[in-house]
Amino acid sequence: MKFLVYIETDSGDVVASSWEALGAALSLSDDVEAVIIGDKISVGVEDVVKRGAQKVYVVEDETRQLFDLERHLADVKNVLDMSGADAFLASHTSNGRDLAAALGADKTAGVIADALELSVDGDKLKGVRGVYSGNILVDVTVDGSPQIATLRPRAFAAAEDTGASADVVLVDPANVDSPYEVLGVERTETGEVSLTEASVIVSGGRGVAKDPELGFDLIRELAGLLGAAVGASRAAVDAGFISYDHQVGQTGKVVRPDLYIAAGISGAVQHLAGMGSSKVIVAINKDAEAPIFSVANYGIVGDLFEVVPAMSEAVREKLGK
Repeated sequence: MKFLVYIETDSGDVVASSWEALGAALSLSDDVEAVIIGDKISVGVEDVVKRGAQKVYVVEDETRQLFDLERHLADVKNVLDMSGADAFLASHTSNGRDLAAALGADKTAGVIADALELSVDGDKLKGVRGVYSGNILVDVTVDGSPQIATLRPRAFAAAEDTGASADVVLVDPANVDSPYEVLGVERTETGEVSLTEASVIVSGGRGVAKDPELGFDLIRELAGLLGAAVGASRAAVDAGFISYDHQVGQTGKVVRPDLYIAAGISGAVQHLAGMGSSKVIVAINKDAEAPIFSVANYGIVGDLFEVVPAMSEAVREKLGK
């Protein structure tokens, strides 16, 4: 099976989870190509070339600096025609899933969305994904051509820089009469670790209610010491304690870090759907009967306003900070 992998860029830089999509393709086939779209992406192109793809299609233009679904879809369709790939993979980021869904609709092809595992069964791409808020895992195959899948970030090993070489094909940007124009992207709280790419996440929930500002200051302090991202439950976001871009859960971001610390989060099913696949879960809650403890590897029954500072102090001592 021949794969084409979408290498997503953000302000010229490759989105890290794209390397996982490339790694997944390389683990399944010796015939893997990649497409990278953006502006001022020469460094990204060099990285793709070194990570094992046999051919790299490059669409570089100032009109591709920001993600525009109509333009990116047209570019990907052009490259698919050139490549003749049987399968198309992208990371399950907001842009990746938009692109995959639009491509599936255009090609009348099914999409394996948010795959946790991927394999090839004969001439079929087979994925494993969660349903019913992640409580059940199902095998999924799709009809149509190309076969399309988006992969959950941090569920697959990233393609490594092996110093490989690849053919580079420069592709003219598709001429698209887009019905809209992306004027810009507003970024909030820059400098923080990305939730979807973080190996460690510290999240806060309704338990910070008695002093939300202090509560999230304590959470950010611990996250800073651990090099972690800051997350939140929907209850904390809905209450206005923190912005939506930190929300983890079924209606927020789905994450799979090595370590997830949940402080003051009860563990509603919607939240568990977004973080239940974390490798190690540490729960902090005053309520010993909170549902979060049913999925936690380690549980601390206590007040987060006391426990989180104690954890920060322990980290400082351990790291000598």
